[in-house]
Order: sequence, then structure tokens, then C-alpha cells
Amino acid sequence: MTAPETPIRVLIVDDQALLRASFRLLLDTTSDLVVVGEAGTGEEAVTLARQEKPDVILMDIRMPDMDGIEATRRICASAATPETRVLILTTFDYDEYVFAALRAGASGFLLKDVVPADLITAVRVVADGNALLAPAITGG
Repeated sequence: MTAPETPIRVLIVDDQALLRASFRLLLDTTSDLVVVGEAGTGEEAVTLARQEKPDVILMDIRMPDMDGIEATRRICASAATPETRVLILTTFDYDEYVFAALRAGASGFLLKDVVPADLITAVRVVADGNALLAPAITGG
């Protein structure tokens, strides 16, 4: 009998409580994913990332007190979270956001209109150390 694999630990960061709850419900009902926390601001995201050391962070861009780009930069540059990968999940597909997110260290960029199954796949892809961009971003 093989030991069960360790679930992928996910931190959800979005300033809208309803979206955080929806993402949590989706991810927590997936056997290989577990939500380890939720944050509503970039500051909270940085703090929780250091405390929980998630494998993947679903990061919104537009949030109060620190945006998701700056939070991503701090998390990806921190010695406290060297294995943490950030997947940007936003409503806005502006080129400057994509480039800024990638420069900050994000491993992926998806739009919030993503199909739930594709979001789950994206979390797994990023957790495996691969990069991912939404097809709409790459023109596909």
C-alpha cells in the first residue's frame, strides 16, 4: 500500500470575501488540494505566506493597502517562502499587469473567468514548478 501524497497547500488572496469563499469551496473539495488560509489584502498575504508556507498562492491584483504585484514581489523574494509559487488570478488582462506580475516572480497568470476545472489544473501545474499563462493572454 502506497502512502497518500501530501496535498498541495493553497493560500487564497482576494479582497472580496465571497470570491475567497467560492475558491475555498472549490479547492477544498479537491482531494489533492487544501486551503491553508485566506487573506483580503496584500499585507495579510505576505504575513500568512510566511506563517503557513503554502505551495501555491492564488493572488488577486487590485487590493487595499498593498496590491498583489507588490505582495508577490515580497513573497517571491523572501527567504521565508522559497518554495512558494504565486498564481495571479484577476479580472484584468492588461499587458502591464502580466509583465509586472512575471517580473515580480509570479509563476502564472489567469483570468477570473477561468473554468473551475482549469483553475484546479493550473494550481497543480504551478505547484509542480511550471509556468502558466491564460490562453487569452498569449493569444491562444
